Amino acid sequence: MKSKIIMSAAASALALALVGCGTNPTNAQIGTGVGAVVGGVAGSALTGGSAIGTVGGAAAGALIGNEVGKKR
Repeated sequence: MKSKIIMSAAASALALALVGCGTNPTNAQIGTGVGAVVGGVAGSALTGGSAIGTVGGAAAGALIGNEVGKKR
């Protein structure tokens, strides 16, 4: 179950990365993507593979990553 969640998170991150290849991403966009992936993995690990924990972690990570990226 955990490996399916991690694989789906990785596939989603790859799809987002490929969509954004048309232009150079801003630091905020990079921070959002990285934060979402890291947050999703952390949320999954902390909640025992719960889908709600994974999605919540990804959302929180995306918000934090976006804010950090804006400041650079």
